[in-house]
Amino acid sequence: MLSDMKVYNEYIKQATIETVCQEIDKFNSASGGAIQLSAEGFDGDFLMRNMFGSLDAAQRRVDRYAANGAATPTVLAQIEEKIVKIAGGFGPVIWEPSQLTWMQQNEALGIEMASKALSENIIKDQLNTGIAGAVAALSGVAELTSDISGSAGLSQSALNNTHSLFGDRSQALISQIMTGAAYHKLVGEAIGNTSSLFVAGNVTVVNILNKRIVVTDAPALLVAGTPNKSHVLSLVNGGIVINNASDLITNIETTNRLQRIETTFQADYTFGLGIKGFAWDETNGGKSPNDADLATATNWDKYVSCNKDTAGVLTIVDADL
Repeated sequence: MLSDMKVYNEYIKQATIETVCQEIDKFNSASGGAIQLSAEGFDGDFLMRNMFGSLDAAQRRVDRYAANGAATPTVLAQIEEKIVKIAGGFGPVIWEPSQLTWMQQNEALGIEMASKALSENIIKDQLNTGIAGAVAALSGVAELTSDISGSAGLSQSALNNTHSLFGDRSQALISQIMTGAAYHKLVGEAIGNTSSLFVAGNVTVVNILNKRIVVTDAPALLVAGTPNKSHVLSLVNGGIVINNASDLITNIETTNRLQRIETTFQADYTFGLGIKGFAWDETNGGKSPNDADLATATNWDKYVSCNKDTAGVLTIVDADL
């Protein structure tokens, strides 16, 4: 109805819409490649890739003076990566074209605003879902998780200790994903440590363990039901991959038979989620999973033998300390 619009006698009209409250431009270049958005599509419920497993166990020591007994064979076997397809929807969004023409605006403006909101919310969904999957997967592997939430808060020292879980591959951890509150806590620590802070003109640069920082208030970075706990992801290149990002169906309908003409805008979309080193567990998690399924650790199975071949490491801290 016209009462849903802001009507003024005279004002400057702008084709703007309230933006989502979360910073969502965090894919590809923004994350340094740790979170990747790909248009690569796939059929069916899952994308499965086979690869040969590690043959490190085949290496052995030989005693040239011992009896020439049988050697234990190492089986050349394949392991399977499984990316899960996720479905989402947007709308229907409804408006009356006459709402806009009444205010001397083009009736197509409604479609433009709905389309802009659709694109932003799909990206937000992909980002939040990818982070939720990574937190769940890594939290299910004790050797990849440093939980100090019972005793300590976030600090560069805490992150460094978590990075040590990757051993000699710790430099492969290129990006750290954290909330705005967590980021500013680290900045505050850096300000107190002049060796980690320098100023060039009006530009302040904070060096936090030589890693790229991605700041986004994704829900999964906070522990549900425990507001004083916070997650920080430290990811390798391709730690989170969003596939099939171009799968989108939209429909616009104009309805008669009412006192005023109505237009509705609705969209369906899908995307695939892959967490490096983890395969979606079809038996436990099923097909077309919901948010709770994707955030459940037991629905992500580590399929690589070496922890350093996974997406990264997870730090759990007390946000109040």
